[in-house]
Amino acid sequence: MQTHLVPVGFDYDRLIAPLVRERLSVDRVVLLQGAVGSEANVEHSRTLARKLENDFENLLGAQTERFVIEDVYDYDAAFEGAYDLINAELDAGNEIWVNISAMPRTVSFAFATAAHSVAVERETERDSIHTYYTVPEKYLETELAAELRRGTELLAEIEGKIDDADLSERTAERVHGARELLGEFDERGTTSGAKSVDGSHIVEFPVASFSSVKPFEELILFKLGDDGFFESVSELAQALATELGEEYTDSFRSKVIYNVDRLGPGGKGYIEQDEQGKSYRTELSRIGELWVRAHADESSDGEEATEGKGSNRDGNDNPEESGADGDKRDTELRPPERDGSEERAPKW
Repeated sequence: MQTHLVPVGFDYDRLIAPLVRERLSVDRVVLLQGAVGSEANVEHSRTLARKLENDFENLLGAQTERFVIEDVYDYDAAFEGAYDLINAELDAGNEIWVNISAMPRTVSFAFATAAHSVAVERETERDSIHTYYTVPEKYLETELAAELRRGTELLAEIEGKIDDADLSERTAERVHGARELLGEFDERGTTSGAKSVDGSHIVEFPVASFSSVKPFEELILFKLGDDGFFESVSELAQALATELGEEYTDSFRSKVIYNVDRLGPGGKGYIEQDEQGKSYRTELSRIGELWVRAHADESSDGEEATEGKGSNRDGNDNPEESGADGDKRDTELRPPERDGSEERAPKW
């Protein structure tokens, strides 16, 4: 079965036209609409999602589900939701197509990185994961601005010929407002300002690893996720030995150092180390935090882990047992209500 994951945003053609023109098989579609922004933006995204839902079903005969992304600027939540969706589709035996043409770039990059991460972890199913983008034939913003400019000039011409004082005043207000907006468009382009998200004006997109995580490496990542950081690798090794009920020996310490190096900047990039004298403060990198977050549910459920999926918390290289305790993150998508009442935005 071919499943397409489609963050909606403000586009229509780029989300359905390429599938029709390329005659791709579309059995199932998961539409994701945004719920953050101005009321007009949210309503526009909702309207397009409904139209796409109908057209995917009517034109392509696809089974369609529609969900809401509560915060389109929360990269971490979008990554985790995309990671769970892609894994769930693969578990069901489906081939995945991820369209990143629309939505804010936080969501598009989160979905692309999640798809890449899953492809690394599930190497044998890599050919079943596709991430794609469609180039638009034209951009409507400039055409809208040009049409608004012509309309404004026409209103300005007839303004002085209107006998009704009230109508003349209202026309003058529209001309003034349109010219201000056009001036801002000419100066700034299609957007204005720089919004702060979680206290920063920069949302960094981490780079996914190019290799899967081994069982003992998983243990290290989850330990760093639980405790935050360690002032040295030796301190981390001691904490791991205590948690595993093992004797802290030079051999065990060397094993931890070896695996931390493999997970570090020169390896998989899941760990960052800051040199402090003769020690190295050790903590998760941004992509390491995302990895732990994405795998936390599997670990806390106590499910059996296999390499590239799940989590081994016993410290052995045998991933058969996973006994982690912890709160299960509520990142499940829920569809809008379909009972005729106002749609309620579900959360990741």
